[in-house]
Amino acid sequence: MTIRRMKTYTGGQGYVYQYYFVGKRPALVSVGKDPATEYIFDVTSDRKTTFAVGVFLPDKVVREWNVSHGRNLTDAEQYGAVKMRLFQGFDEIEDMMGKGRRLVVDSESLEQALTTLGVQ
Repeated sequence: MTIRRMKTYTGGQGYVYQYYFVGKRPALVSVGKDPATEYIFDVTSDRKTTFAVGVFLPDKVVREWNVSHGRNLTDAEQYGAVKMRLFQGFDEIEDMMGKGRRLVVDSESLEQALTTLGVQ
């Protein structure tokens, strides 16, 4: 039995979310025409209903960042950017269960997240 560490985040819409990281896998649904990695989080805002949120990190976006910065992103840096995208969803989407179940990290949000995290 896997014990998950439940974390808490207060979103910009006033909801307090609890979430934990489930895992990552090659995306079953493509993002555009490029393959991606899907990071899955289980989320609740009411402690009653838990739902999955998939955050997709397209391979193309990672490759573009690697080329423009002259090095490869580490797994930890990729996870950090994905988690920042999840938090952005918590801040901006009022109905996460209805409208925030599929989030995508694009080039702009990747750069912004990594800058926030101090990654160069």
